[in-house]
Amino acid sequence: MYLNQIRNFSIIAHIDHGKSTLADRLLEYTGTLDKRIMRAQVLDDMELEREHGVTIKAHPIRLTYQARDGKTYMLNLIDTPGHVDFTYEVSRSLAATEGVILIVDASQGVEAQTLAHLHLARSQGKVIIPVLNKIDLPAADIEAVKKQLEDNLGFSAEECIPASAKEGTGTEDILEAVIRRIPPPQGDPDAPLKALIFDSWFDSYQGAVIYLRGMDGIIKAGDRIQLMSSGKDYQVSEVGVFRLSLVKTEALKAGEVGYCLAGIKNIADTKIGDTITHYQRPAKVPLPGYKEAKPMVFCGLYPINPRDYEGLSEAIKKLHLNDTSWTYAPESSNALGFGYRCGFLGLFHSEIIQERLEREYDLELIATPPSVPYRITHTDGKIVEVENPSNFPDPSKISVMEEPFIKATIILPQEYLGGVMRLTQNRRGIQKDMEYLDATRVVLTYELPLNEIVRDFYDRLKSVSRGYASFDYEHIGYRVTKLVKMDILIAAEAVDALSSIMPKEKAYFQGRDLALKLKEVIPRQQFAVAIQAAIGAKVIARETIPALRKNVTAKCYGGDITRKRKLLEKQKAGKKRLKQVGRIAIPQEAFRAILSID
Repeated sequence: MYLNQIRNFSIIAHIDHGKSTLADRLLEYTGTLDKRIMRAQVLDDMELEREHGVTIKAHPIRLTYQARDGKTYMLNLIDTPGHVDFTYEVSRSLAATEGVILIVDASQGVEAQTLAHLHLARSQGKVIIPVLNKIDLPAADIEAVKKQLEDNLGFSAEECIPASAKEGTGTEDILEAVIRRIPPPQGDPDAPLKALIFDSWFDSYQGAVIYLRGMDGIIKAGDRIQLMSSGKDYQVSEVGVFRLSLVKTEALKAGEVGYCLAGIKNIADTKIGDTITHYQRPAKVPLPGYKEAKPMVFCGLYPINPRDYEGLSEAIKKLHLNDTSWTYAPESSNALGFGYRCGFLGLFHSEIIQERLEREYDLELIATPPSVPYRITHTDGKIVEVENPSNFPDPSKISVMEEPFIKATIILPQEYLGGVMRLTQNRRGIQKDMEYLDATRVVLTYELPLNEIVRDFYDRLKSVSRGYASFDYEHIGYRVTKLVKMDILIAAEAVDALSSIMPKEKAYFQGRDLALKLKEVIPRQQFAVAIQAAIGAKVIARETIPALRKNVTAKCYGGDITRKRKLLEKQKAGKKRLKQVGRIAIPQEAFRAILSID
């Protein structure tokens, strides 16, 4: 069995259109897993994936299938995420394959991420097999969805495969289509070794576990390999393939997908997109690799217990090996101590990374409110990107301020059109296009400031559309705007972790709302606490948390009023002294409060 009998493919789709369920049926049909150990979404092995109901990491697995032509084929499947924040994960998986199965829900039709993933696969020249899933549902409208695929995506009705991943209908037809339509991999086993690193993770005992796709040559245990980006060399201790676990093999040849262990303990040495070659017989030119992902949402991560800082540092380095699409750099805060400033592809991506750090490495973390990178041109012509409000320059030194914009695609039923349009206009959206997919569904195209969607836009969109709208976006560059830095002062002390950069016209309203919200979540003290929102030296909003008071006059039954006044004055003086030395403990809810401001 070699190249002509190998197929490498991915499954792509919108969230909840049945990617992981179809992967289950493929595993079941090919006998890859025993039915006794089979469970729903078996490839989603992270607890977070099962809780959120979404695939977060791409999962490779090898299937063996005897086709109708009597030949036995080796199928390397990579199940991919569907959420917009994990598009980079999808692009990495596509680079290791020759074709994809595109799943469309027969009851919901084409959605926003369907279009996004389709364009990504076509841009990489992949063969696409359209599958209509969930045809067993009463609401399924197969003919209408086929027409959508014909009119909007350019497929013919004949090439669309009807299937039900839940019931197993159409599974054999999908496997046969993979063999017939997706070409076998190209590669020369006698050429110098070239293998693409498309993923990796860190094992405490064995070091870095590298996921690779062989392009040329052969790699086996005992080989001396070289990582072409760094030039470092290592001895291969084991190679193998993916079943539900790692299965050791003698070698991996060109065209195959598998893993490699080489005792790599330095986490920074394994770079996603790097090329592996032989040390004695190296390839002359590395593989193109991946375009670097550009983080667009930034927030600070700090340990609640300062003694956990070293543990956080180690955890971040190990997790970054598994997901290189986010960035990190050390920073410190007057309020929170030492931590890291991290950049993510989106808000959901940041939530997942924080949860993984907390669960997988037993940490308790505080996350500061999210911000986006702004481009600032100084009066001397110097251009800088500012993602941390504490680095916002003096307004007198700023010539031009720019904020990032996105092109948003929203697909929704016509009946919710008015509410969604009001929502986007309130978020400074500019409508660019509106077209009908069919008689009941509309595609809206808007240009929106990224800052307006990183907080609660997706939640509010789902609320306005009762869950029926789908949303996808791409970055389209920077545009000139007027920005201000708003500081939050608690008991006359600026809390740098609560500072934010925002459009000037929204500063007053957000400052007022945030002060009110903080008044609710910060516990009362023995003294009155002032909460102020300020732009420079100008206070634009203020709230006061009243002091916890003790009735010191309760023991006075009658008598001269001066006795009561004396006790009250004594209490007042004590409160004043306490206010001078008191410190406010800011709970995590205070940082989350910013997220709930509309």
